[in-house]
Amino acid sequence: MRALVTGGVRSGKSRHAESLLPPDAAVAYVAPGPSPVADDADWAARVAAHRAARPAHWTTHETTDVATVIAAAVGPVLVDCLGTWLTATIDAAGLWEAPSAEVAAVVDEELARLGAAVASARHDVVLVTNEVGLGVVPAYRSGRLFRDLLGTVNQQVAAVCDEVHLVIAGRVLRL
Repeated sequence: MRALVTGGVRSGKSRHAESLLPPDAAVAYVAPGPSPVADDADWAARVAAHRAARPAHWTTHETTDVATVIAAAVGPVLVDCLGTWLTATIDAAGLWEAPSAEVAAVVDEELARLGAAVASARHDVVLVTNEVGLGVVPAYRSGRLFRDLLGTVNQQVAAVCDEVHLVIAGRVLRL
C-alpha cells in the first residue's frame, strides 16, 4: 500500500496515518527536517510528542532525504509531513529569496527522487501532508510560493499512491 493522508492542521491526519500500518510492524518513521528555524521549539516539541506516542519498536529518522530512507527501509515507512519536507528542502538549498522558477526546479528534482522511491518501494509507505486548499496562506511571496509548491508536491505524490485519504476533524474520506 502506498497512501497519501492529507488534511488541515490538527485534523487527526497523523493519527489516521499511523492506524494504516500494522501495530506490530517495525515502522521507519520519518520526521522531515530540521526545522528551518534553529530555535523552533514548537517543531521540536511536536516531534518529541509524536515520538513519545509511537510504539517503542518504531525507529525515527529526522532528515530531508526521505527518498533514501524509503529506499533503504526493510519494512513500512511513515513520512510526517511533506509540508515540513518542502520547507526544509527549500531552506537547505538557501532558496527562500531565489526566483520562483529556480526554487521550483530544485523542488522538482527532489520530488522526482521522492516519487521514484515511493513508486518502487517494496513495502507500505504512508505519507502525511497538509492540504493547502484548506488553510489560510500568508499573502507574501514565500507564503504563495510554499502554497503553490506544496500543491504540486501533493499532486505528484498522490499520483504514485494507491490511496488518498482526506481527514477533517478526525473524520476520514477515502478519495
